[in-house]
Amino acid sequence: MKLTVIGCSGSVPGPDSAASSYLLTAEGFHLILDLGSGALGSLQRHVAVPEIGAIGLSHLHPDHCMDLCGLYVAAKYGPGTPIPRIPVYGPPGTSGRMASAYDLPTDPGMEEEIEFHTWQAVQQIGPFTVRTARMVHPVPAYAIRVEHGNKSLVYTGDTGPNDALIELARGADVLLSEAALQDNDPHNPTDLHLTPADAGEHAKKAGVKRLIITHVPPWYRRETQAQAAARTYPGPIEIATPHAVFDI
Repeated sequence: MKLTVIGCSGSVPGPDSAASSYLLTAEGFHLILDLGSGALGSLQRHVAVPEIGAIGLSHLHPDHCMDLCGLYVAAKYGPGTPIPRIPVYGPPGTSGRMASAYDLPTDPGMEEEIEFHTWQAVQQIGPFTVRTARMVHPVPAYAIRVEHGNKSLVYTGDTGPNDALIELARGADVLLSEAALQDNDPHNPTDLHLTPADAGEHAKKAGVKRLIITHVPPWYRRETQAQAAARTYPGPIEIATPHAVFDI
């Protein structure tokens, strides 16, 4: 698998990055995990809209899903349309949520351009086996494990600390983990995000081979968050930056 970072800014788009979006490619199939604010423009540097194989949404906060509105427009009105419906996997109610976001009637909403599916525990998406687990967040949110051959990547989405993430990430080649909060900040909300120490601790307990830190808000430094994660995770730590490519 090849991982390309489309957007890695946490909570809001930043001055140098769109919000969350990650492109996984294998056997010529393109699976996108999240399509947050500003991501569609960056995505088109790597993949044209008709080349998208499928999209998986970790949850329905705007910094993880809102550029689906732009995708709907491109799929409906772009050159060469109509194109085959683009499969989108997400939490229950994704179709209605996105119809509301674009002020569409729920029937048909975006269903003529996008084929909506609700996450299952396991599903086959193109050449990938995709497993999900419910996370700890104010809205229904899922961590996503993508497997191809003998390689695996786990993406945390947004979550507070929890054992389900450790179990899903067990033995993974890569844990792509958010680190949106700072360690030892007494004002950190509970059940919302991970600190660098949380990210490192979950990676260590799961026995993952590599940790990639992402979803750092623009008011923090990515390098600082990654360095902090090294206090709890002894393995290799890398930083997600816009358009970075990782071989898995």
